[in-house]
Amino acid sequence: MAQVEATTERVVAADAETVFDTIADYSGTRAKLLPEHFSEYEVREGGDGEGTLVHWKLQATSKRVRDCLLEVTEPTDGELVEKDRNSSMVTTWRVTPAGEGRSRVVVTTVWNGAGGIGGFFEKTFAPKGLGRIYDLILAKLAAEVEK
Repeated sequence: MAQVEATTERVVAADAETVFDTIADYSGTRAKLLPEHFSEYEVREGGDGEGTLVHWKLQATSKRVRDCLLEVTEPTDGELVEKDRNSSMVTTWRVTPAGEGRSRVVVTTVWNGAGGIGGFFEKTFAPKGLGRIYDLILAKLAAEVEK
């Protein structure tokens, strides 16, 4: 199995602390940032960053639905990591200052892909599809924090 990685980034017109707090607010703002690819959103523990346990279903394609149960940690300042208990998927959100009143948000998801020809297609197409989904989230994030 090869590791598959999808990375998306965006600069938003808000300070890093505000942006990070918005991303880490699972009990409030986070659900509003998710596009139609996500369903059954439920905060099961915590709700604000470190220590949160959140569930959702992610429908990346018409045939592929992932049932995700994510443990949230904050290993370093400005970094939020979501580890899926149901798979090898790990998503890392990094928020850093990008000039006066601006922040760079980088979201990276990695997982162990399938082997063989299926793995080839997964490694080729899945990052693009997931990138489009995260582009939608980052656009909603920008709209939320740039008010």
